[in-house]
Amino acid sequence: MSITPKSAEDIAGMREACRMASEVLDYITPHIRPGMTTNDVDRLAAECMARQGSRSATLGYQPPGYPPYPKSLCTSINNVVCHGIPNDKPLKKGDIMNVDVTVISQDGWYGDTSRMFLIGECSIAAKRLCQLTYESMWLGIQQVKPGARLGDVGHAIQKFAEGHGLSVVREFCGHGIGKKFHEEPQVLHYGRPGTGEELVPGMTFTIEPMLNIGRREVKEHGNDGWTIVTKDHSLSAQWEHTVLVTETGFDVLTLSAGYPSLPSFVTATAT
Repeated sequence: MSITPKSAEDIAGMREACRMASEVLDYITPHIRPGMTTNDVDRLAAECMARQGSRSATLGYQPPGYPPYPKSLCTSINNVVCHGIPNDKPLKKGDIMNVDVTVISQDGWYGDTSRMFLIGECSIAAKRLCQLTYESMWLGIQQVKPGARLGDVGHAIQKFAEGHGLSVVREFCGHGIGKKFHEEPQVLHYGRPGTGEELVPGMTFTIEPMLNIGRREVKEHGNDGWTIVTKDHSLSAQWEHTVLVTETGFDVLTLSAGYPSLPSFVTATAT
């Protein structure tokens, strides 16, 4: 595993990219409502990226074995776990939706973040899933400090999620990020404490748990080559931040004024 910690100059570039990714989510948030389409969400995001001088990392993205991704962001609704492609179907009251934004700054740095949206009044179960997934992400983030292990992050998320009757998707994980969309290390959202890569200052990676109300198994949906859904059709939720390992702890690079209130157990967002 080859991981190169970021320099002070690199970190400044990452901060700017992550700020812009967060800004896109903040911009689209007040517009999201029943009746709009996910293509509308995609258009708003593209407009924001054009104004700020960033560009979408997903538009045209084509890892080996995949078709080119056709949109500027991902919109994953209800039982869609990840990589939902925006379309013309209107959002309905009671839907839950993850919007995942990755931008590339003018200097070539990537910023990656996602957020859950409740469309109108949602069921108690849907609201609970979104809130617990949010809390699980923050529990994982709080494990980040020099000398900790990636297994500490995954274990904190898994223990919390399964303790509340939720399941952790295992086929997809967080990842290192910098001047590439996906770098080492892989950041699993399950695991054993004290295992995995040791964290050192200057590492940047995403923490992005995907939790299901039902079983953890997932499958591809349709023939678009991207959309992943729960096998049992149960609801799924995800939140994502890009995190920097600092000399004393962590710094959440994609935190913004528009994000929800932090869980009560979070005592600091940068240490």
